[in-house]
Parts: sequence; C-alpha cells; structure tokens
Amino acid sequence: MIFEWHSGLWSRALECAGRLPHALLFSGPAGGGKRVFAEALAARILCLQPDPTGHACGHCEDCQWRMAGNHPDLLRVIPEADQEERSDAPAEKAEGGKAASRQIVIDQIRSLQQALTTGGHRGSQRVVIVDPAEAMNPFTANALLKLLEEPTTNALFLLISSAPKRLLPTIRSRCQTWAFPRPPREQAVRWLADRSLPEVAALLAFCGGMPLAAAALAEGGGAAARRRFADDIAAVSQGAVLRLAGEWENWLKGKDALASGFDMPTLVSWMQRWVADLVSVRLGGPVRFFPDREGVLRDLAGRLTVDAALGCYNEITQSRRVAQHPLNARLFLEDMLLRYARSLQATASAVRK
Repeated sequence: MIFEWHSGLWSRALECAGRLPHALLFSGPAGGGKRVFAEALAARILCLQPDPTGHACGHCEDCQWRMAGNHPDLLRVIPEADQEERSDAPAEKAEGGKAASRQIVIDQIRSLQQALTTGGHRGSQRVVIVDPAEAMNPFTANALLKLLEEPTTNALFLLISSAPKRLLPTIRSRCQTWAFPRPPREQAVRWLADRSLPEVAALLAFCGGMPLAAAALAEGGGAAARRRFADDIAAVSQGAVLRLAGEWENWLKGKDALASGFDMPTLVSWMQRWVADLVSVRLGGPVRFFPDREGVLRDLAGRLTVDAALGCYNEITQSRRVAQHPLNARLFLEDMLLRYARSLQATASAVRK
C-alpha cells in the first residue's frame, strides 16, 4: 500500500528499479508513512511477479514468506521495545526485570553482518530496514557505517529517520536521501475522514499535520485524552497545582493510559505544544496545535510577558529531556506545573511593558 501523498516518490522508485543505490535514507517528520513506504518498496523488490502498478503481487512464494514474517532476505533492525509494540504477543521484561531497549544495540548490527555474509535466497537481492535510524548509539552507528562503506553485493539498506541530523554525517553521506515532506492538509484530512475518526481537524493540527500520527492518537482514545489535557491546563492555577499533579499521576497509572502507551514523555510533549502555542500567540503568530482552544490561549497569552512565555517554553523543554525516567513522578509533575502557573502570574502592567 502506498499513501496518495507518496505517489510521486513511488513513481521515482519504480523508475529507478534495478538502479537503486546500495543505501537510501528516508527522511521526514514522524507520522507520515515512511515505514509503510519502505515496507512496500522491500515487498516490491523481493516479489517474484510484481503487478502492473509495480506493487508486490501478494501471492507468490516470496510474498507469502514476507507476509508470514520469515522471508530470509528481508532483515529488519529495530529497537527491542519497538519489536514488542509491533507484536501481538504481550510484552515481557528482559532478563533481570529491565525494560526493553529503545536503542538499536551493537549486537543487532553484528547479527546483521553475519547474516549478510551468506548468499541471498535464490541469489536474489536482500533488503535491510533500519528503523528508526536515529535510535543507534555511537558504537552501533559506527558498526553500521562499516557495512555501508563496504556494501555487500545485492543488499539494499533502507534507513528511516525523523531526525536525520542525529545520524553520523558519514552515514548520511553514504546514503541517497529521499525527502518525505508533510502531506498536503487536504489529502491528510480526507484520508482521516474516510476512516471515520473523531475530531479529524483538531487531531491533525495537534499532530503537526501528520495523518498517521493523528490516526494512531485517535484509535488509542487520544481525542478524549487531548480534551481532558486542554481542559485541565487551561483552568489550572498556582493554588491548584498539587491537586492537578496528583490527578495526572493517577491518569498516567490508569489502565487506559497504560494500554494506549500514554506515558510521562507523551504528557510532557503535550505540555510543550500547549506552551508553544502560547508563545506563538504572544508573539503575534498563529495557534498551531490547539486551534480549537484559540480563545483560551489568547486570553492566557495576554497574561504573559514575552520573556515569561519564552522562559516557560525553555523550562518545559528542559523537563522533556528528563521525562523518560523522572526520579519521582509526582514531584516531577508538581515542579513542571508550578513553573507553568508561575509564568502566568505576570501583571497586566508588566504585559503592557
């Protein structure tokens, strides 16, 4: 399957069939379908009899192996945590009770190197998907670089990244970069509407115009969660911070939140978007993430000085850097909300200045 906003890129891939470089870097914002495109391209390359549109037939022996998840020439290098999230089986903690890693570790590249030393099935081309490429630590990245510097015959590397600047420059230089821009809004809204998802326009704006991210949020109950967040943060005052921090801590521990993957980093990222809209309004710009709350945001922004707005955004950004593993969730939430509430205490006279 190829999304309509990727039709031009798909045509490019078909035109380059048989002449693709040994490594492609698919670069663009998260939630636009880069992974889906990479899987479709891999399927097309491995298929014995592609259909007239250039897509994999879905019926040949190689397609059957691929769809069963055991094609010997399709090698995926993804973090252990992502492997669990993509699996239907319940996730289990690693040995010693440690959570699954969200990094691509060096042992995975070593295993890949070993796999590439053997010939492909029927002597065909092999496809390696690295996703997300920015999940590699420096040691892993250098190990992959050696494979890219001395490419194996009949191996195509597809690196997927939403943050290509975090990759080693030497890795980027050995890949041909294909840009995956944000889809046109009209196409994204139509695609979401066709799936009968709630609050399409609001969720699409909230997700930065990325339709797959908006769909995932909607399907995980994100529309209701987003409404609750906006109601809470719009009404919070300095005196109510402790109560809201306790409510949010319980929210994060709830069954619905755990089932949908709604965690502390996600909550802090929502907070960052809210404050980003406040800053934008205070500087005379548009409301980007919460257009349905524009009136509230404009009212709150009127209570902020420019310095207070920018300072609040910087503090939330600092909080986001440690949100993955806060030492104490309750204290972390209290501190973040207190900083936000204090920023709103600017007097009208200070704002006028």
